[in-house]
Amino acid sequence: MPVKILFVGDIVGKPGRMALSRELHRLVDRHTIDIVIANGENAAGGFGLTVEVAKELFSQGVHLLTGGNHIWDKKEQVPYILADPRILRPANYPAGAPGTGSAVLPTPGGIKVGILNLEGRVYMKNLECPFLTADREVEKLKKETPVVLVDFHAEATSEKSALGWYLDGRVSALIGTHTHVQTADERILPQGTAFLTDAGMTGSFDSVIGMGKEETINRFLTQLPAKFEVGKKDIRLNAVVIGVDETNGRAVSIERINMGC
Repeated sequence: MPVKILFVGDIVGKPGRMALSRELHRLVDRHTIDIVIANGENAAGGFGLTVEVAKELFSQGVHLLTGGNHIWDKKEQVPYILADPRILRPANYPAGAPGTGSAVLPTPGGIKVGILNLEGRVYMKNLECPFLTADREVEKLKKETPVVLVDFHAEATSEKSALGWYLDGRVSALIGTHTHVQTADERILPQGTAFLTDAGMTGSFDSVIGMGKEETINRFLTQLPAKFEVGKKDIRLNAVVIGVDETNGRAVSIERINMGC
């Protein structure tokens, strides 16, 4: 049997956490999931992550949380949340940034799964090169396990696609996050890497990528600063299930999930 990995798209605020609470155990049972990974950088009020929110997500059955550019938003919480090895920030931040960008976790059956978090540079911060960082980090992870999943938190589909092709055959899966819009291009690349440009979002779809419609529209109209509130209606869970051959790390299946909650 392949290792089954459930990756949950960006959890946005309390509605996203509630959706996860309602559906996660059913998803785990239905797909015989071995390990659950979720992007949690927007899980606390739509911006950032707190210790309490992380504890809540872990109690629901998430094994590891990945991050992105918003992992730093709750500044006073950063030293505490990133002290937890189950919470990652992108590995290509400069030396000296708190936290770590990769981890290896065992499944209940004892199979090790490597997870790498990276952030893109197109339309985002001028970080270290995600391609060269991936070279270094993937080599390190593969000394422990052939099963490696990458969360690439990036804006541009071209950058995500390029990194997917660059890592084809070297990682089990590359899943994009950040845009909060699930793409329909799931596939297994020729050398065995499962790829999806963006896993999507777990939160309110009666919204603008998770945040209230009115205040977002008003900001576009006026170009004035606005306080955003998390949307509360039409809650959906976006995720992807990847099956991986534990002996060689090649993906054998990939399935998108888009379900109402």
